[in-house]
Amino acid sequence: MMDTGLNGSIVLVTGGAGGIGQAICKEFAAEGAKVIIHYNNSEENANSLADEIDGFTTKANLTNEKETISMFEGIISRYGKIDICIANAGYYPLEASPLWEIDLDRWNSTIQNNLNVTVNTAKQFLLNAKNIGTGSLILIGSTAGIYGEAGHSDYAAAKGAITTGLLMSLKNEVATIGNIRVNAVAPGWTITPKKVEHGINENTINLATATMALKKLATPEDVARVCVSLSSDIISGHVTGQVIEVAGGMEGRLIYS
Repeated sequence: MMDTGLNGSIVLVTGGAGGIGQAICKEFAAEGAKVIIHYNNSEENANSLADEIDGFTTKANLTNEKETISMFEGIISRYGKIDICIANAGYYPLEASPLWEIDLDRWNSTIQNNLNVTVNTAKQFLLNAKNIGTGSLILIGSTAGIYGEAGHSDYAAAKGAITTGLLMSLKNEVATIGNIRVNAVAPGWTITPKKVEHGINENTINLATATMALKKLATPEDVARVCVSLSSDIISGHVTGQVIEVAGGMEGRLIYS
């Protein structure tokens, strides 16, 4: 088994109580990292996960810059630093609507709860990384941001901005302040408890996997392991500015009514 060198690292996972977030937290804990589980609404899930992995929970509304700053200050005063940040928090509007039916409130809310949340998180993490001269930041995007997603142009636009303009700018900016790497992971169709709850039928799976080489949906663990690999300086020390799709070789999305 390869040593990832992550033992003893301080890792912050935003949205750590969600389906993919929980898997990321568990995977880092298995490598011996100290995991900080950020949540906004899912207090119960965050606390039970913290008990399971000997982690630490922190609550913040990351759309609010003041709350984001105070969350980072709290973590740093407790642990002295943050080595790795997985900017996983986001929000997917359940209703599929074409752009002309998306009102400004929904559009702004989706941008705020995906792009702005990621920007606030990245900003505070990189201020901390600048002080210690090292760090790994992983932005969680989506294949929706790469191939588009009919009915969710708001979500696709926010995630697309994260994995293009934001990622490519940050990886260049951090190069001047130390050994800091910024990468992104773009999950495709992933079986999370939320998706199971809202019902996934065979037809949906057939549509989802139609352009995939691997005819199966990802598990949250598939996404989590890529986050661990990218965060490890031993495995990925010369990798920055990359978007890794965890999507079974997807080449696009089928458009269906």
